[in-house]
Amino acid sequence: MSAVMKDPRRAKFAQRKRVNQFALVLSLAAMCFGLFWLFWILWETVRLGIGGITLATFTEMTPAPNEEGGIANAIYGSFLMVMLATFVGTPIGIMAGIYLAEYNTKGPLASVTRFVNDILLSAPSIVIGLFVYAVVVSRFHSFSGWAGVMALALIVIPVVIRTTENMLQLIPPGLREAAYALGAPKWKVITSITLRAARTGVVTGILLAVARIAGETAPLLFTALSNQFWTSNLNQPIASLPVTIFKFAMSPYENWQKLAWAGVFIITMAVLGLNILARVLTRKKD
Repeated sequence: MSAVMKDPRRAKFAQRKRVNQFALVLSLAAMCFGLFWLFWILWETVRLGIGGITLATFTEMTPAPNEEGGIANAIYGSFLMVMLATFVGTPIGIMAGIYLAEYNTKGPLASVTRFVNDILLSAPSIVIGLFVYAVVVSRFHSFSGWAGVMALALIVIPVVIRTTENMLQLIPPGLREAAYALGAPKWKVITSITLRAARTGVVTGILLAVARIAGETAPLLFTALSNQFWTSNLNQPIASLPVTIFKFAMSPYENWQKLAWAGVFIITMAVLGLNILARVLTRKKD
């Protein structure tokens, strides 16, 4: 009787083992398929991008067709707008995340804020660009760097809000209770205990937000547009690396195409570096 009962169990175990191996093979195949295209893209970016990297790439302005030049103005414009958008969006995102995690976790205002934040997280960046175009560019009848900063900041804010809220919710309640037991006010508990304990995750979220806006093209096409010359005046159109890549890559001129690949290489390495830094910070926390 026992031998009869063992045989179905063994058959069922063997069947589960075969299904598990089949699922494992499919998972590995899917992973290899994704990695193949990833490494191919990186290889083409490095192969074609390094060929366009020269000293003039970082020192000269965007050239006319079939002339020598670089993308210094585009690199500077992207750096300036990304930096200002981060400085504008990060404090707003952190304060909103603190409010949702510490002050009003289940209230109606918190629910509405989370709902709007989810919409902003999933909204295409071109929609944000069109919104800023309608609100700022069309009213002032001019493209400007400030409009580009506003569009990028609207992309930074929801990412920082979600990351800050999630990181603060992971802090054990015992830390807050111990600080309250010592008589610390709520603002002191947040700044000295919870926010300090979650700082690694918050910084990681900020870096990921910066990595996202660094390669955004659509919002800048409707806001900052572009500029062939060097400018620090944010009241007028300003060049950016993603828009320059888009414009040069679509052109039939060989020198523009080389500069486009050089820009792709620069922005890819910058975003890759930010993502690696975010992973390192997260690993240190663990």
